[in-house]
Amino acid sequence: MSHDIASDAAPSRRERHHAVRSRIRGRGYFRRLGPGIVTGAADDDPSGIGTYSQVGAATGNRLLWSAPVLLPLAFAVQEACARLALVTGKGLAGIIRDRLPRPLLFLCVALVTIANTVNIAADIGSMSAALRLLVPVPQFLGVVGFGVLIVLAEIYVPYHRYAKGLRWLCLSLLAYVAVLFVANVDWPQVGLSLLVPRIDWGKTDIALLIGLAGTTISPYLFFWQSAEEMEARAAEKDYAVNEMHIRAMRGDVFAGMATGVFVMAAIMITASATLHRAGITTVQTAEQAAQALTPLAGPFAGVLFLLGIVGTGLLSVPVLAGATSYAIAETFGWRESLERRPSQARAFYAVILVSIVVGLALNLIGLDPIQFLFIAAVTNGLAAPILMAVIWWLARDERLLGRWRSPLWSRLLLGGAIVAMTALPVLWLIAPA
Repeated sequence: MSHDIASDAAPSRRERHHAVRSRIRGRGYFRRLGPGIVTGAADDDPSGIGTYSQVGAATGNRLLWSAPVLLPLAFAVQEACARLALVTGKGLAGIIRDRLPRPLLFLCVALVTIANTVNIAADIGSMSAALRLLVPVPQFLGVVGFGVLIVLAEIYVPYHRYAKGLRWLCLSLLAYVAVLFVANVDWPQVGLSLLVPRIDWGKTDIALLIGLAGTTISPYLFFWQSAEEMEARAAEKDYAVNEMHIRAMRGDVFAGMATGVFVMAAIMITASATLHRAGITTVQTAEQAAQALTPLAGPFAGVLFLLGIVGTGLLSVPVLAGATSYAIAETFGWRESLERRPSQARAFYAVILVSIVVGLALNLIGLDPIQFLFIAAVTNGLAAPILMAVIWWLARDERLLGRWRSPLWSRLLLGGAIVAMTALPVLWLIAPA
């Protein structure tokens, strides 16, 4: 999204998407919450909804323990990304360019570009499939329509205004929470599944865990978090990081990721109590995914599913394209910012346009949109460990961050996340079918 400014000067305090958080407590704090909340909302994108529904349908509540396990790991990754940008004033790709070998920079940017493009394709395809539940339009026509709408919004609408409006649509995700109170949920089993890990060590369960981890700890969120923190810092004059900034950033990031993981758990429990119990163990169509909302909405389940998919898709696809554009622009030193007009950052906006066009083209390969969502989650899961290892290395660098380098608890959690997400694909390769 561009911002209507006449020059490259920093926007006024009133125009910013949010001011840098100078304190964690006090009146109006929640109005100052910014990148963390947007990142958390974007985390429950159509790929997330599709993946969580598939896991709940396929395994019931057996993999529900992954939600409380993934929360601290996801928080540690996003906190490190935010910390890097908040202290240095640079985005993640810019820091990698300055501190690490150029081939590693190109590898990181290539990984996030590929993962993001697949995710864009899957999200737009699922939005069109959800639309077809109500309006019998050809799938590709819906894909093109949503693609054009997102491109125009990305270029002409300030993102902070756009996201603020779409958050109301994303509230439709709370329908999955509401279903928990009207469906026949086995709460003792839910409680046990949250606390006691259970897994079938075959390829199916491990692939589902890769998808869950990939859609919760996604490469595009790393670059988006750091880019938005960089934007916020650049908008402040005479900015100097202090302990209160770090604490407020941490609270913002945790609030966003906790919200995302809470919705993740709700969708999995809902799918288990409805789809799995009805014998639907493979979610292959939008109609099947929408059935999870039937206990609450009855014949209007399709409408509620459409609102959730379209709302989160319209919020997350610009984040995906924007994260790719920030990464590539920082790599080559182009002008970058969603606060600039397209005429002021032509290459930056060209990358956004190309990302969405390629995403549209990928919808021509004929994969079912709901299956495409799970493939996107697995792609994220395979790309994330390398990027996380780079983030861990940078966040521990005292020469880069000084006294603000990541504390021991953060490095341990991030290291644990790297080990887990690296081990899962290896386990999948050696697991029995």
